[in-house]
Amino acid sequence: MKVVLIVIIFLFILIIGKVFYIQVIDYDKLNDYASNLWSRNLPVKADRGIIYDRDGGVLADNITTTSLVVIPNQIKNKEKTAKKLAEILNVNYEAMYKHVSKKTSIERVHPEGRRLSYEVADEIRNLKIGGVYLVKESKRYYAFDTYMSHTLGYVGIDNQGLSGLELMYDKYLTGKDGAIKYFSDAKGNKLSLSEVYEKPQDGMNLTLTINKDIQASIERELDNAVTKYKPDRTIALAMDPNSGEILGISARPNFSPNNYQKYTTEEINRNLPIWATYEPGSTFKIITLAAALEEGKVDLEKDKYTDTGSIKVENATLHCWKHGGHGTETFLEVVENSCNPGFVVLGQRLGKEKLFDYIKRFGFGSKTGVDLNGESSGILFNLKKVGPVELATTAFGQGVSVTPIQQVTAVSAAINGGTLYKPYIVKSINEPETNTVIKQTNKTVVRKVISEETSKKVRYALESVVSNGTGRTAYIDGYRVGGKTGTAQKVENGRYLVNNYILSFIGFLPADNPQIVVYVAIDNPKGVNQFGGVIAGPPAKAILTDAIKALDIKKPSGGMEKEYQYTDKKYKEVPDVVGKTKQEANKELKDFKVKYDGTGDKITYQSPEAGSRIYEGETVRLFTN
Repeated sequence: MKVVLIVIIFLFILIIGKVFYIQVIDYDKLNDYASNLWSRNLPVKADRGIIYDRDGGVLADNITTTSLVVIPNQIKNKEKTAKKLAEILNVNYEAMYKHVSKKTSIERVHPEGRRLSYEVADEIRNLKIGGVYLVKESKRYYAFDTYMSHTLGYVGIDNQGLSGLELMYDKYLTGKDGAIKYFSDAKGNKLSLSEVYEKPQDGMNLTLTINKDIQASIERELDNAVTKYKPDRTIALAMDPNSGEILGISARPNFSPNNYQKYTTEEINRNLPIWATYEPGSTFKIITLAAALEEGKVDLEKDKYTDTGSIKVENATLHCWKHGGHGTETFLEVVENSCNPGFVVLGQRLGKEKLFDYIKRFGFGSKTGVDLNGESSGILFNLKKVGPVELATTAFGQGVSVTPIQQVTAVSAAINGGTLYKPYIVKSINEPETNTVIKQTNKTVVRKVISEETSKKVRYALESVVSNGTGRTAYIDGYRVGGKTGTAQKVENGRYLVNNYILSFIGFLPADNPQIVVYVAIDNPKGVNQFGGVIAGPPAKAILTDAIKALDIKKPSGGMEKEYQYTDKKYKEVPDVVGKTKQEANKELKDFKVKYDGTGDKITYQSPEAGSRIYEGETVRLFTN
């Protein structure tokens, strides 16, 4: 009896211990198992993080839509339900019947029942069929549609990032889905217990470095170029040279991320400003110039070169764009005239080791590290295979392959005092509820490339290009603009194409303290003389002009006056004629058209106001008493 008693007591202790273990120690796990057996979740999709420009303007947002889910075990008349849903959704009966009779706890009707219109959702709701549910789902919406489409990218039907920033920052932008939790028996029948709502967690927001006004200007100018010249492609990029912040970026052809299904994979995925590689042409001469100045190989004012129209290097004859050449010129004029033979001489003075060292230090031949996917690294000659001809052509931008982002980053270093910065476009990652900054991007110095003194000389030379040389079309009266034109030959199957060029212009302002660098490239414009200054200069000027207001750039003092040619329009200052008679005003305004408002003889107001500078022949409006 004692033995039996001890055994019984021991068994009771084991039972009590097991109950304690189940009720206390293993409770949460077993409760979750049980809950999963008799609870069901209707998914509530989280919103994707919003993408803003630098001033808080929305670039990528979400639209709330409705999607259809069914719980087959709760649908009593599957044939009737499938027929009604098929009629409303305009799909065939068999496909819908498969959904409502599937052996699963919850079935998402995909793709027929995704992102329904309000009208269709109301029709389904009015059916009031058990087991048929409408749940919230968000759809990505791009406020400006095609604006910077390759950079923003697009998302798939399940809100997953598939290209651009949407892909690059997908883990931050993607939220955590919530659910409406209800309870059912083993057969799936809904029980009359309270539902539980699990709130979804929206994704993180992104704030970009993009300036909306500069971006709008870029988009407008690229559209105008496409309409006017019907090019193969166009590219534009704007950057703050003092930080590497991208202020605007776009290209043509582009696409609509709101309707990405209509485009090919190639059209969607090629972000030309960071992906396209081609010979830069004369815009690359800025690098040769900076290297020669830094190494003390040239004095722009004192050293001279006589251009006969060509230069012979080994067995090759390299030509200047101007037939017969420019004659004797200073090296400042070599830069102004974009004289190829003159830059060959600079390359020869540097030597291949020194020139290619500077080219690599300016970032060419490797990726910039911009926070966008799909960047190319460009192509440089293998130094061992660089002979006299390769050295000569590289000096004026032929025989090397670079990307637009490399060019803008390198030129920024050449004019900002000599510091190469890593370009970036995401300014911060923000918490969705309060928009509190979670992660901030700061400017990153890559290396010091040239001295401040050399950079100052480069700025001076490039301002002279716009005032007196091939970049006159980008001149903005009253503001100091620097820049360089480019006319690059295109290669196909190892041969240069005839009358098929990439025309470009890279410009900045103010020339004494640059706040923005703008690059514009137009590939093979049709029906025009293909010169970079003529074709790419005007759209770059328009973007720079808009940037003056967007960045609140004040008129600088000093600067170079434009050297006018006979075909150029000339600026004239509008005199003050308020208080004068019509006769006196006509004499003062002889260089302009005059339009009067009013019947009196005395001028009471004028537009533009006195001191403004406008083109000769433009209209001055006068109001009389």
